[in-house]
Amino acid sequence: MSPVIPNIDQWLSLSMLRLLTSVAELGSLSAAAQSCGIAQSNASRSMKTLERRLGYPLLHRTPQGSSLTQEGKLTVEWARGVLDAVDRLAAGAESLAHAGHEQLSISASMTIAEHLLPGWLGEFRKQQPQVSTKLRVLNSADVIASVESGAAALGFVETPTLPTTLHSAPVWTDQLVVVVGAEHPWATRSAPLGMEELAATPLIEREEGSGTRAFLDYLVSNDRPAPLLELNSISAICHAVMESIGPAVLSRLAVDSYLRAGQLVEVPTDGMALNRLMHVLWRGEADSAEAVRNFLDVVGTKTRTTNDR
Repeated sequence: MSPVIPNIDQWLSLSMLRLLTSVAELGSLSAAAQSCGIAQSNASRSMKTLERRLGYPLLHRTPQGSSLTQEGKLTVEWARGVLDAVDRLAAGAESLAHAGHEQLSISASMTIAEHLLPGWLGEFRKQQPQVSTKLRVLNSADVIASVESGAAALGFVETPTLPTTLHSAPVWTDQLVVVVGAEHPWATRSAPLGMEELAATPLIEREEGSGTRAFLDYLVSNDRPAPLLELNSISAICHAVMESIGPAVLSRLAVDSYLRAGQLVEVPTDGMALNRLMHVLWRGEADSAEAVRNFLDVVGTKTRTTNDR
């Protein structure tokens, strides 16, 4: 009978995961312990506890030092995903909950707010700890309105239609993918999906005003069928797709974890470039605002494509 791992949320600590990933990054347990600010003996006990609880070895221990086992290397990859998510949560929650004087107000569409902004906010706070930030999560149409009205100094949108009244700059090249549940007929199709078939198929989509929906209208057709189902969150769409209710077109940023877990199936497309630029918007008078300039500098240093992740 296989061993049963005890309820992991009752004993696993983030410090264990950070220590494990540090071993992978620095090459030894002693260096990892020093980096994490703990004694090597405590680090060794922590790793032994983690191994005992998980039920498999994480480290090869020799007189010359410790190195990761194959199981350890795989666990490190999972741990990095957990730690990245926690860091995004910390940065995003801090901006959402900040009660002090708002020196920089930011609006962002959902995909950008969930997957990109936390990293930018974290880097910005390191460089400008004296500047407070406030984040509002809206659909792209409402983000534009918030910048135009002055409610937000910066706005991050996914829509291809940008107002001429605002300054704009590209910040990310995103890839959209067609996804279905394992029981959907498209999950096992041999032929790539063509543009005409996609244009004629009702999809599970976000509400009017969302950037992804606007991009599909722009790329495919404004005369696409009404949504098969309209939901106001990406997570809700993913779960509806997993139930094979219908297909959806979503950012790879949003569905990557579902695809890697086998919960969603990516449908290949026939030569279609489902790539889009995400943009940052700001008003002309904001050019002189130091906080805005500094944040734009951070975004510029972090700009990558989805496939670089």
